[in-house]
Amino acid sequence: MRRRLIGLGLVVAMIGVAAFWYLTEPQIVSAGALAASYKPDLANGETMFNIGGCAACHAPDKDQRTKLGGGVALKSPFGTFYAPNISSDPKDGIGGWSEVQFVTAMTKGTSPAGEHLYPAFPYTSYQRMRIADVRDLFAYLKTLPPVSGRVWPHDLPFPFTVRRLLGGWKFLFLDGKPFVPDPARSAEWNRGAYLVNGPGHCAECHSPRDSLGGILAAERFAGGPNPEGEGWVPNITQKRLGGWSVKDIAYLLQSGTTPDFDSVGGGMAAVIRNTSQLSDADRMAMAVYIKSLSPIDGPEPPTRKK
Repeated sequence: MRRRLIGLGLVVAMIGVAAFWYLTEPQIVSAGALAASYKPDLANGETMFNIGGCAACHAPDKDQRTKLGGGVALKSPFGTFYAPNISSDPKDGIGGWSEVQFVTAMTKGTSPAGEHLYPAFPYTSYQRMRIADVRDLFAYLKTLPPVSGRVWPHDLPFPFTVRRLLGGWKFLFLDGKPFVPDPARSAEWNRGAYLVNGPGHCAECHSPRDSLGGILAAERFAGGPNPEGEGWVPNITQKRLGGWSVKDIAYLLQSGTTPDFDSVGGGMAAVIRNTSQLSDADRMAMAVYIKSLSPIDGPEPPTRKK
């Protein structure tokens, strides 16, 4: 009887390991999924570069936005991540990547080596992007100057160093669904919704997260602790921005100035350096969408000490 129980336990364990291995397998995009008739639109690629905030994490010198040598530290409750070199350098950057490898990294969070990428790289939002926009971004990145040198490894404690575990995280938080326009809304609203939820990845910072680091869907955009551990990211639903007009929001995205003549700081200052490069129409579309967000009660920021 005891041998049977041990044998049964081993079978169950083996099935569990097999199921875990299957469910955590890094996903890739097949080359056949990319339309062969595609022609790069570099102007659109530059737009995706700006709204995607590539320079904020991958350009260590804020005054040289196209030198994407990486190395910027991204602190989190799970350790410190260092943004990699994504310049066109063929050895240290992504110059040697194929187009399908780039699309796979952006939408599946899988590296060319077949490893899970950490979600400090916001592929949970980038997965919403149209494939043509991702391809245009890749084409644009290849026009930027190569920067040699690789950054140092992430500083993470065990078990977060085990990348295979990220497969389980993706099972919970990476649904693989692209952005779908709402036919009941205007083209402007849909453009704003796409930019905010896809390449702009605004919810990644402006939403509270659970203990596993996943965004709390019911409190999306309702603000929360800064993922880097310092300060508070504000609620951008109508709970906080109810008194702002669409033009106020659009002007903030252009200038970094609030309706009461204050200026944004911290990580948002880097965001404004990117959104200020967008067209007036795209900033207005984002503002229209943000203004439409229903008021949501998010976590309360800590009371400031007097």
